[in-house]
Amino acid sequence: MGNTDEYQTVHLWSLSEDVVIESETDDGELVLSGPWGPERIAAVPPVVREALHRMELGPVLLKNVEPRPDSKTSKAGVYLVLLPVLERLSHLVVRTLGVGDFRGPVLSVCPVSRHALFSSVRLTAMAPIQLPRGVSFTLEAEGFALERDGSTHRVLLHRPEAVWVVGMLVRPVTPDAVSDALPLPRALTLSIIEYLAAAGMVTQAECGSEAAGMEADLA
Repeated sequence: MGNTDEYQTVHLWSLSEDVVIESETDDGELVLSGPWGPERIAAVPPVVREALHRMELGPVLLKNVEPRPDSKTSKAGVYLVLLPVLERLSHLVVRTLGVGDFRGPVLSVCPVSRHALFSSVRLTAMAPIQLPRGVSFTLEAEGFALERDGSTHRVLLHRPEAVWVVGMLVRPVTPDAVSDALPLPRALTLSIIEYLAAAGMVTQAECGSEAAGMEADLA
């Protein structure tokens, strides 16, 4: 498994590839253009403007976004300023799970609906979970993709670690059992499951439930 420190999870944020910052007004308003039309954000604080410009270029670790030297926003206050704006823009934001080994992201949760809201889900370690019915599993250039009819997100599995976890979820299983069965640090395994759950790709298993009925379409 290698050095456990290499598997320290990191949580990254970026704007979807089809989202661009179109304009910026003198009074601090930003206009973002996306698949569902323009999104206007009035009176944008400098730290938010900086974060969004970085997110337009690629995944960002929010703790690395520094307030301007002349700003009244403290380093600790960056999250308090950023998170409400990013929650409002959830339908334009890609959430990516990475680890500290510099081998690329593990998985990404991408919005596919104007109503997409990435909301963290805490699962009980001993409560059985599984993939919901209707999930499709396809091979794409960026990795395997999970999609589900009616879902507001799709998930890209960039690395084998994420694929291993998904493979365990075809039948009802507890998060603890998944962690025990895979050669991965527990924190990484549980983070993968939590991202899948936030994307609607994991549900609590019903008592006596059979296989999730995942459709493997390796197109």
